[in-house]
Amino acid sequence: MMNSSVQLTQELVRFNTVNPPGAERACAEHLAVLLADAGFAVELVPFGEGRAQLIARIGGAADRLPLGFTGHLDTVPLGAQPWSADPFAAEIADGKLYGRGSSDMKSGVAAFVTACLALADRLTSTPGVMLMITAGEETGCTGAEALVRANGQLGPIGALVVAEPTGNKPLVGHKGALWLEAETKGVTAHGSMPEKGVNAIYKAARVVAALQEFDFNVARHDVLGAATINVGTIHGGLNINSVPDRAVISIDIRTIPAQSHAQICEQLTSYLGRDVTLKTLLDAKSIWTDPHHPWIGEVFQVARDVEGVDNGLGAAPYFTDASALAPALGSPPTVIIGPGELALAHQTDEYCLVSRIERATEIYSQLIRGWCRI
Repeated sequence: MMNSSVQLTQELVRFNTVNPPGAERACAEHLAVLLADAGFAVELVPFGEGRAQLIARIGGAADRLPLGFTGHLDTVPLGAQPWSADPFAAEIADGKLYGRGSSDMKSGVAAFVTACLALADRLTSTPGVMLMITAGEETGCTGAEALVRANGQLGPIGALVVAEPTGNKPLVGHKGALWLEAETKGVTAHGSMPEKGVNAIYKAARVVAALQEFDFNVARHDVLGAATINVGTIHGGLNINSVPDRAVISIDIRTIPAQSHAQICEQLTSYLGRDVTLKTLLDAKSIWTDPHHPWIGEVFQVARDVEGVDNGLGAAPYFTDASALAPALGSPPTVIIGPGELALAHQTDEYCLVSRIERATEIYSQLIRGWCRI
């Protein structure tokens, strides 16, 4: 089982699923065949041309809900800097498996699929497992959102494992992300007669200054920290010698569980005034599980035994597909734990330690055996 998870990681990395365009279908079909051959009920869910997502189930018992796993197949682009290794060759050197997606997060998908395949023949009369392997995560969880829309209530499930890169350390949550576009409008005029126009960029500048002083008026979270707001881009005007009649600002807000995204939009609408129109670009809710939940304690114990991690509580700096999936799954206790190296996600010469992939497979295997009592 251990070597096969590394081999499966190599197979997945060799599929070019850089998003855009994604092209995850061939990779998803490869996994679908493996899981169907092992007895899983498999559903390939189309997600545009050349793209697909995967739901696989096995088992089912009345006394307990299944254990869920999720991971995505798409990866970010390669970047401008040259790679020292072929990003799609999945070569192994000095205990490191190189390639785009090796850490984020094809190693995590390979590890939980391998653990499930090895235990498949023992899961049929147990609560079982449910796998949700998505597309389009790197562009704002668009695949997971589509999966929820297409399938309605996916669950419920009893608990959810998100195999994003954590170095096999359990993380009990992540901030939410609310991305907004703020638009200001003006009246165009010749640049030599600005008094005959209304400058939308000046309005936008006042918005930026106001956002710098904005206070959410909410206490910081003990682990997730404080909510944050950042102006990422500002665009306005068509040419230097005209008064601009439109400007657009992109706003990146990271939220904590005490906050409502709808209320934040209402706050900002009132705060910025009638001259500003807000449009939501991304609405990804925060994830938080009480670290005293019994199952979370089991996850930490397994991770300590297998990977030797400490007991320190942590949260992911990124958001995950759990933002979209967890509510549709009955809001189960959720843990983020995967073999990838968090610091290597999206990097040139991305790699994953082979030993981490092997240990992640064992962690997932123990979690399945414990949940299904086999």
